[in-house]
Amino acid sequence: QAQVVESGGGLVHNGGSLNLSCVASGSIHFSTYTMGWYRQGPGKQRELVAHVTSGGSTNYADSVKGRFTISRDNAKYMVFLQMNSLKPEDTAVYTCNTALQRTLYPWGQGTQVTVSS
Repeated sequence: QAQVVESGGGLVHNGGSLNLSCVASGSIHFSTYTMGWYRQGPGKQRELVAHVTSGGSTNYADSVKGRFTISRDNAKYMVFLQMNSLKPEDTAVYTCNTALQRTLYPWGQGTQVTVSS
């Protein structure tokens, strides 16, 4: 059964850093998927903040550009999100899934990121 499991969140101060991890299972085609990190803040809709293609090309939402870095390790079926210079407005539940196409994994529970001011 396909699934994703996210980890690495926590509570940090304004300006701090976190590195999120996502491990996918249940699909041998992971390396062909564009994968993305999404977030949903309190009272907000889920938004795509970064994605990485099968070839390693990346793209970021304007709100995180220059602060977040997405990467992947296909051999380990994993996607990462390095988050630097965190701001209180980055507070959200972060999840991973396929991007720029229909979602192929059931949504995971996500990992909570809280940035204190």
